[in-house]
Amino acid sequence: MRIGIVGLGRMGGNIARRLLAHDHQCVVFDANASAVEVLASEGAQGVDSLEGLVRALPAPRSIWLMLPAGEITQATIDVLSGLLEAGDTLIDGGNAYFKDDVRRGEALAEQGISYLDVGVSGGVWGLDRGFCMMIGGDREVFERHDPIFASLAPGEGQVEKTPAREERDPRVAQGYLYCGPVGSGHFVKMIHNGIEYGMMQAYAEGFDILRNRNQESLPANQRYDLDTADIAEVWRRGSVVSSWLLDLISISLAKDSDLESFSGKVSDSGEGRWTVDAAIEESVPADVLTASLYTRFRSRTDNTYGEKLLSAMRKEFGGHVEV
Repeated sequence: MRIGIVGLGRMGGNIARRLLAHDHQCVVFDANASAVEVLASEGAQGVDSLEGLVRALPAPRSIWLMLPAGEITQATIDVLSGLLEAGDTLIDGGNAYFKDDVRRGEALAEQGISYLDVGVSGGVWGLDRGFCMMIGGDREVFERHDPIFASLAPGEGQVEKTPAREERDPRVAQGYLYCGPVGSGHFVKMIHNGIEYGMMQAYAEGFDILRNRNQESLPANQRYDLDTADIAEVWRRGSVVSSWLLDLISISLAKDSDLESFSGKVSDSGEGRWTVDAAIEESVPADVLTASLYTRFRSRTDNTYGEKLLSAMRKEFGGHVEV
């Protein structure tokens, strides 16, 4: 397929690269001209404006947005909605708020423009590992773009097959899921990220307890000078708590078990707050997820070893730098 991609940052650039590697044609644009030049040197067609992007795509056009949630995404959609035609499709792969998706989808539908919201997980590793995707929008539009999603997805890989799934959509086992109407893809990704907050917090607190077991305030015969890097590595091998996050912890601690390059100030990019908002709307208790969000708030004034580990995890999976 031929597809336009707007936003060539950590994720958008690798989405373009993965599509190029699977023989799709990519027309790319970014406000940073050097990012466009890099992708053009790797086989994409670079353009210097949104107008140029639309002109370079044959109708019906498909354009994938990979921009930060908020004003820049809305501003870009506002411009593109004035350039696109009925039958074209906009795909938002950023971490947008699902209620914004619903509003945008309804507004674009009045012009005959289709809208897909795609929750994307995979971080800076997605180029090689593939991207897990949760997709909302009209099913027919989803099906039409299946070749794009199939190329971006990780595939079955070495993950063991789940029993009793023979009658279900096989694409889920490839790493992408049609979730339902507009907004549902980003809603599922939002909850995914809320869970991620809780999992990361559990690891952070556990390793903080391990790290502090040699305090002089403890009885001498109950003090242990534990190697957190080695503990992370052994837990990767058959442990119940093994996961990709633990893999990333092991990488971080092998580099620097003291985590001296991190302050422990942990940002939140919105999804945790939105997850808590959804829990309140639905009257669903979310004690762990809420507490993990509040801990990130507190980390900006008072930092622990565990919060340094949270920062280290965020850097490993998403390239996030402490602000």
